[in-house]
Amino acid sequence: MADDSQDLSLVKKGIIFYAVIFILILLDLFSDYQEGIEWSHVLVELLVLLVAVIGMTLLVYTYYQATQTTVKHLKQDLQHSQQQAQKWQDESRSLVQGLAKKIQAQFGQWQLTQAESEIGFLLLKGFSHQEIANLRQASERTVREQARSLYKKAGLSSRTALSAFFLEDLLLIDKVNEG
Repeated sequence: MADDSQDLSLVKKGIIFYAVIFILILLDLFSDYQEGIEWSHVLVELLVLLVAVIGMTLLVYTYYQATQTTVKHLKQDLQHSQQQAQKWQDESRSLVQGLAKKIQAQFGQWQLTQAESEIGFLLLKGFSHQEIANLRQASERTVREQARSLYKKAGLSSRTALSAFFLEDLLLIDKVNEG
C-alpha cells in the first residue's frame, strides 16, 4: 500500500510537470505569434505541445485507473469487514443479550435508579459524560452526579472500576474454558 501511494505521488508530480510544460509552451507560442517567428519553429513547438498533452493525458488516465483500483480494494475491504462484524454480532447476539441481563441484574442488586442504570450502561459502552448528557437531554453535571451515585452504591471508585467489575468475570470464564 505504501508503494502504491508513492507511485501515485510520482504520477501526480508527472502530471504537474507536463502541465507546466504545456503552459510554458503555450506562453512561448503566444509570444512567438506576436513576434512573427517562422512557422517551422511554431510547428516544432506545437509538436512538443502535443507530446506534453499526450504525456499528461496518459498520466491522468494512469492516476485515474490507480485511484479506481484503490477505491475498489477499499470497498472490498470495507464489505469484508462489515461481513465479519455482522457474523460476530450474529454469533454473539445471545451472549451479549445474556450479558446485558446480568448487568441489569447486578444494577438491581446495587439498587440503582432507572436513570443510574441507564447512565451505567452508557458508561460501559464508552460514552463520555457530555455525550451521555446530550443523549439524555440533561446537563453534564447531572450525569456526573448520577455516575457518582452509581459508583457509591456499587462500592466502586470510577468508570474504570465499573468496567473492570464486569470484564473481570468475563476473563475468568475464558480461563475456566481454557483449563
